[in-house]
Amino acid sequence: MKNKFFSKYLAIIIIVISPITLYSQYLTEDIFKFSRAMGYISNYYVDTVNSQMLVETALISVLKELDPHSVYIPEKEVKEMNQPLEGNFEGIGIQFNLLKDTIFIISPISGGPSEKVGLRAGDRIIKINDEEVAGKNISTTGVRDRLMGDKGTKVNVTIKRTGVYELLTFTITRDKIPIFSVDAAYLIDKNIAYIKINRFALTTVEEFVEKAKILKEKGATSLILDLRDNGGGFLDKAIELSDHFLDDKKLIVYTEGMRSLKTESFATSNGVFQNGNIVILIDEGSASASEIVAGAVQDWDRGIIIGRRSFGKGLVQKPFYLPDGSMIRLTVARYYTPTGRAIQKPYSEGVDKYEAELLKRYKHGELLNKDSISFPDSLKYYTLTNKRIVFGGGGIMPDIFVPIDTTQVTPYYSKMLRQGVLNSFVLEYVDKNRKSLKSTYTDFKKFSEKFEANDKILNELFAYGLESKIEATQDEMEKSKLDFALIIKALIARDLWEMSEYYQIVNVRDKGFNKAIEVLKHWDKYHAEVLINQ
Repeated sequence: MKNKFFSKYLAIIIIVISPITLYSQYLTEDIFKFSRAMGYISNYYVDTVNSQMLVETALISVLKELDPHSVYIPEKEVKEMNQPLEGNFEGIGIQFNLLKDTIFIISPISGGPSEKVGLRAGDRIIKINDEEVAGKNISTTGVRDRLMGDKGTKVNVTIKRTGVYELLTFTITRDKIPIFSVDAAYLIDKNIAYIKINRFALTTVEEFVEKAKILKEKGATSLILDLRDNGGGFLDKAIELSDHFLDDKKLIVYTEGMRSLKTESFATSNGVFQNGNIVILIDEGSASASEIVAGAVQDWDRGIIIGRRSFGKGLVQKPFYLPDGSMIRLTVARYYTPTGRAIQKPYSEGVDKYEAELLKRYKHGELLNKDSISFPDSLKYYTLTNKRIVFGGGGIMPDIFVPIDTTQVTPYYSKMLRQGVLNSFVLEYVDKNRKSLKSTYTDFKKFSEKFEANDKILNELFAYGLESKIEATQDEMEKSKLDFALIIKALIARDLWEMSEYYQIVNVRDKGFNKAIEVLKHWDKYHAEVLINQ
């Protein structure tokens, strides 16, 4: 029995430590020590032992000691974690929300199985197969568990549709459903394009190229690439995207680790935006792959970076699968921008302080004032074309700083947003008025120019908030009106059209977005200022 447990845990620990080809190099006394200890616990401990839980706890603790981004992922979470980056999942293809304990379909995904059988925006799911799900306090996870499944399998959904007396039942054959990483792509004026990317997934570059080509055909010569709140993804996709901005044979990034050989990645002659002015928007939520793109563009003086200092994640993780289907994502190298900058922020004081670093930035005033951060001369580098100063050691510092906007949002507005009241109100409003909205505003251009969330709509919202026990003074309501009016209009646009239309509404009052337009319209002036302000 002892040998059985010894072999089991020895195998697990060996796989964690290294790939198969390197086992013999790292079989140390410490590894045998841990395996032997687990054997003793399993064989002799006074009570029943959950050996799987012990091993998983040990793995989590070990990896936490290494760095903040080396993690253990249980088998049941591996597939769920990979889906957003793989660019698709298998299911029925709907965007939904839970509204008053009912599954409310925001919209069926275009070309997906639900749209093909006739599901519509505004439909409410009453049953999934023979199980009643309306009024049953079902969770978002519970909905996904019931609707997602292997391609080719079937699920029956029973629908309540506005204006139709009887319930409608649809049999839907599950299929692969695309998850898009380009949230928005549109022309701002005759020659400035805007593209927002939310993560770097398998399909990101393909999506970007498709959108960029369409916008160029419409006349785009300059680009705003919005990477704010983009937490990264696949390293190779960041390299591929950077290739579309840089000339042939220019270094994009290189990676290197103690046991990983130095690997350099260079641009090719192929690229959809190798000419024309580029602005990249970043903030404290831009990390990893986003920082690779921004760093390459900045180091080669290819464009202007606008916003706030990025997150600072310059570690490369590689997945290693364990025998039970679980996985560890282990840091195997660091990445460096073309000038040699290491972007990773310090983590020597432990994971807790590392995770609190963004809060520290806020308290220190960095999100409001660029002068609140200073870098030592040891982190100073010079760009490769214009020889201007840039810094490493903790994210990408933008060329033009834009502070976080804290002046307009009231606590009342934030509470209505956080508790989902605002979104629920818009869902109900669109559901009640979908037909008249569609007939009045036959296209987005007309909606954008003519629709306003007037006082009648706002007062309905305030009353809706009171029903959820969110109260406010008259002064708070007045101060929040502009914010509410804008976001209501944007959310209605999203529900009637797509996310791209949502951003066309909210970007109008976005400081970073408007600064990017100003820079592109007066490029020579701002480009000169960036060179001078060293």
